[in-house]
Amino acid sequence: MITDIKKSAEQKMQKSLEALKISFGKIRTGRAHTGILDHVTIDYYGSPVPISQVANVNLADARTINVTPWEKNLLSQIEKTIRDSGLGLNPITVGEMIRVPMPVLTEERRRDLIKVVKQEAESARVSMRNIRRDANAHLKNMLKEKKIAEDEEHHGQDEIQKLTNNHISEIDKILQAKEVELMAV
Repeated sequence: MITDIKKSAEQKMQKSLEALKISFGKIRTGRAHTGILDHVTIDYYGSPVPISQVANVNLADARTINVTPWEKNLLSQIEKTIRDSGLGLNPITVGEMIRVPMPVLTEERRRDLIKVVKQEAESARVSMRNIRRDANAHLKNMLKEKKIAEDEEHHGQDEIQKLTNNHISEIDKILQAKEVELMAV
């Protein structure tokens, strides 16, 4: 039973770690990355749809993303959506394609992005602690119901704490790598 609780906590922590990596992937460093537009959605016949589902999104070069809509009438709508997305991008329509050049990051913007990255990392740490709290509460309930002994409960809490510490140190490593990436010119 304790192994089930530990396994469940580990799976949840791994999912939180993956979510953090995905979130960090969306924070740009000045290089073009098609994942930047993943969360940008347009209104397509009354439903919010990611741009990647109504257009081809690919890299033209290291600093430019090309977006080619499958339906030509979506061209202006996609351009306006990208411009209004809050990503600081300024798309340009060229014929039947939209070019999205990546602006050069200023020192001030890099520092702002680092603050955002640190907030994301702290949210992930809080998530890990919440998972630990839930697992420990489950262990205490099992002890209260006399399904496990006190020694087993303490041993289970120690294992869950080690698991939490390992995942939090992994978050710190990922954060440090992202900070270095953001500050590289």
